[in-house]
Amino acid sequence: MSIATRELREQLLSSNAELQRLAQEHSQYELQVQQLTKDPYLSVEDMNRLAALKKMKLRVKDEMEQLIARHLHARGGSNDSEHVSR
Repeated sequence: MSIATRELREQLLSSNAELQRLAQEHSQYELQVQQLTKDPYLSVEDMNRLAALKKMKLRVKDEMEQLIARHLHARGGSNDSEHVSR
């Protein structure tokens, strides 16, 4: 992640309600993943839930990256397939 992208992300986190919502949602999924993975033995239901949580977490992360890329592009920054680090 470039410095400009990092700075834009931090700026948007403090001012953009949509990015704040997505970041909060991502954090909630992460906490749920951590809770599930504390137990070394997962039931089939827990394994399915874990897979679903990871997919939802990734979807939200992708949405965050797209939002940041749109803002970066609107600012005239380079958008050469640079992704925010996961």
